[in-house]
Amino acid sequence: MEKVSQVNNQEVVVKKPNYNLAMFRFFLFSAIGIFMFFIPITYNERSSITLDHIVTAIRNGLPSVLPYYALGVIALGAAYPFVAKTWNKDKVNMTLSGLKVLGLIVTIMLVFGFGPAWLFDPSMGPFLLNSLVTPVGLLVPIGAVFLALLVSYGLLEFIGVLMQPIMRPVWKTPGRSAIDAVASFVGSYSIGLLITNRVFKEGKYSVKEATIIATGFSTVSATFMIVVANTLGLMEMWNTYFWTTLFVTFLVTAITVRIWPLNKVSEEYYEGQEPVEEEVTGNRFKAAWEKGLERAQSAPSLFTSIKVNLKDGFIMTMAILPSIMSVGLIGLVLSEYTPLFDILGYLFYPFTALVQLPEPLLAGKAAAISIVEMFLPAVLAADAPLVTRFVVGIICVSSVLFFSAVIPCILSTEIPVSIPKLIVIWFERVVLSILIGAPLAYLLL
Repeated sequence: MEKVSQVNNQEVVVKKPNYNLAMFRFFLFSAIGIFMFFIPITYNERSSITLDHIVTAIRNGLPSVLPYYALGVIALGAAYPFVAKTWNKDKVNMTLSGLKVLGLIVTIMLVFGFGPAWLFDPSMGPFLLNSLVTPVGLLVPIGAVFLALLVSYGLLEFIGVLMQPIMRPVWKTPGRSAIDAVASFVGSYSIGLLITNRVFKEGKYSVKEATIIATGFSTVSATFMIVVANTLGLMEMWNTYFWTTLFVTFLVTAITVRIWPLNKVSEEYYEGQEPVEEEVTGNRFKAAWEKGLERAQSAPSLFTSIKVNLKDGFIMTMAILPSIMSVGLIGLVLSEYTPLFDILGYLFYPFTALVQLPEPLLAGKAAAISIVEMFLPAVLAADAPLVTRFVVGIICVSSVLFFSAVIPCILSTEIPVSIPKLIVIWFERVVLSILIGAPLAYLLL
C-alpha cells in the first residue's frame, strides 16, 4: 500500500508499513528460533534440541577435520589483536593477547602430537580440545545463525516491553534493561555488554544500573549452556536445566543488588547526563505487540541478519577459543597439580554441605574454579551424582563472572567497576546459586 504526501510542495510516495509481512516474519522466524533452541526431539535414540543434533552430526561426520578447524580459528583469534593493533591498548588486553598466543601454541602441540606428556593426559589437553573447544567452535557460529531468527524479528522487543513493570521493583534497573538481559541469555554476554555500555554512555543508565546489568545479566548464552549440559550429561533434561538456570540467575541478581557492594555503587550518570525513561501507558500487551511488529517490519532481510550474526558469532568464537585453551589449561593444571582450588573449595564447603549436596567437597572445588573459566566446573563434576552435576551446571552460568572472558569484557567498557568488587560479587553469586539451586534440584530431579 502506498499514499501520496506533500513535502515542500512536492508529491512524495510514502510506503505504508506492511503489517502482514511483519506478522509473518515475527511469528515464523521467532517460532523457528524457539524450535531450534528449546524444543527437544529424539534422533538416533538421543533426545536433545535440534541445534545440538546438528553439531553432533558434524562432529561425528568430520572427526579428522575438526582439530584443524579449531586450530585455524584459534590461530585467527591469536593473531587478531595484533592485526587490529589492540593488543597493547592496556594491561588487560596485553595479558589476554599473550594468553591467546599461549592457547595457539598449546593447540599446535596437541594437533601435531608433540610436547610434554602431561599435556596429552586425556583429562588435560585432549579433553579441552575435543570436549570444549571443538563443540564451542561449532556451536557459537551455527547457533548465531538461528539466534538471528530469535533476536532480530521482534521477539526480543516484545519481551522487553512486557518485562518493564517488574524490572525496577525487582532488579532496580530501567525497563529497557530487560532487552539487555534477554540479549545476553539468547545472544551472548558480549552482545549484552555492548548494549549496556552504549546505553550507559548515552546517559540512560546510572553507574549503579550499568554495574547491576553487567554483573547480573551478562551471562553466557544458550549455545554455551548446551556445551555445559553435554559435559554434565544433562541434555536429556535440557528444558528443566535451562529454565531453572535462568530463574536462579535472575533471582540471584535480585538479591545481590540489595547487598554490598552493588547497593553502595554510585547512582550518578555518565558525564553528568540526566535520563528520561520511556514509560508505556495503556494496554501493555498491545504496546509490546506494536513494538515487536515495528522491529519485525524494520529488520533487515533474513540473509542480511544471518550474515551479520554469523560474522559476529565467528568473531566471538575467535576471541573465546584461544582463551578456553590457555586459561582453561592453566585452571586444569592448577586443579590437578596444586592444592589451590582444594583450598578455595573450602570457602564453599559450608554451603554445599548445608544443602546436603552429594560430594560437597567436589562441589565446592567446582564452584571455586568457576572464577577462572565457566566451563571448568562442568569438567570437574562430570562424573558426580546427578544432583551435584545439576547444581554445578547452574553455577557455571549463574555465577556470570569469570576471568577468561566476561571480566575482561566488563573492564574494557566505560563502566567504572574494580576487580576486587567483581570478585566479591562473584563469590556472593556462587553462594546464592548453591543455596537456591540445590533445593530446586532436589525438587525437580
